[in-house]
Amino acid sequence: MSADRTLPPAAPRLVPASDITHAVLAFDDNRIVGELFGQFDQNLALLEARLGVEAVARGNQVTIKGPHDACEQARHVLETLYQRLQQGEELHPADVEGAIRLAVADVAQLNLPTLEPKTRMAYAQVSTRRRTVVARTPAQDAYLRAMDRADLVFGLGPAGTGKTFLAVAYAAAIIERGDAARLVLSRPAVEAGERLGFLPGDMREKVDPYLRPLYDALYEMMPPEKVERGLASGMIEVAPLAFMRGRTLQNAIVLLDEAQNCTSMQMKMFLTRLGENSKMIVNGDSSQIDLPPGQVSGLSEAADLLTGVEGVAMVRFTAADVVRHPLVARIVSAYDKAGAARSIERGHGAPPKP
Repeated sequence: MSADRTLPPAAPRLVPASDITHAVLAFDDNRIVGELFGQFDQNLALLEARLGVEAVARGNQVTIKGPHDACEQARHVLETLYQRLQQGEELHPADVEGAIRLAVADVAQLNLPTLEPKTRMAYAQVSTRRRTVVARTPAQDAYLRAMDRADLVFGLGPAGTGKTFLAVAYAAAIIERGDAARLVLSRPAVEAGERLGFLPGDMREKVDPYLRPLYDALYEMMPPEKVERGLASGMIEVAPLAFMRGRTLQNAIVLLDEAQNCTSMQMKMFLTRLGENSKMIVNGDSSQIDLPPGQVSGLSEAADLLTGVEGVAMVRFTAADVVRHPLVARIVSAYDKAGAARSIERGHGAPPKP
């Protein structure tokens, strides 16, 4: 791939230079250029809408016109996506959105030790035999990197930010590499009051409704037959939180989902199950607590108590990290604003009228 950029002529020293840039990118592999630009150039249209540039494709070339910084961001997006296509990866609209988010992210905000100075950034990714998952937001990137460097990782934030999916993807990759002997999936069954005995079937059938999101992610990352073999052999284990008491989980990767519905005692019990050569990932959204009124969420308490503790990583997601339908981000933002307003009224009275 080659790239030529024509800049406007330099202005006199005391006169501001024009910020308009023309960038011409040429891509050598004609087989994947169509996928890079998108059907009816929809990926280029997305670049135009998000970055405020003009992108015109001719054959295997694209001309980008706009503010210098925006052109640089658009160039980086296209080069990154082109490299992914060369590696045989599929490209989805959400991947284009993710590449744009990376291009406009502030390097200092990412705070990633693996970034090389004066080189392009790349989002973290995790691969299994079935697929490769690439982070799509700075928070997702930090989340995947945190799993590599910390033994206990908290993913805190709203629904739709990919917390569960990325955690399962990472866990599946660890199992495939042989870096852990077992994968343990757990979730508090608040709706049944942790009393599952009245439900029909064996343990797996009793808790299946509560662990379905974990199963869905697992089957996306691993072949179904391998998942079934893992469940049958005990390499993959599913258990409600109440059944974790008294155990020590060694050489395992353990995922606790919907942790906002843990009580304080349950969370302490769970975290102290961590054994040698093991990792724990704890996910939850403190705005969706289903505990009885007055009950303290173990997730909220743990986030306060363990921030700054060595070996513990806290990654906080916001509505800006929602990677589902764009409307989901707006819904989350609306609820957050309403919750903040109610909190002000309860704690400090209604804000004064202007």
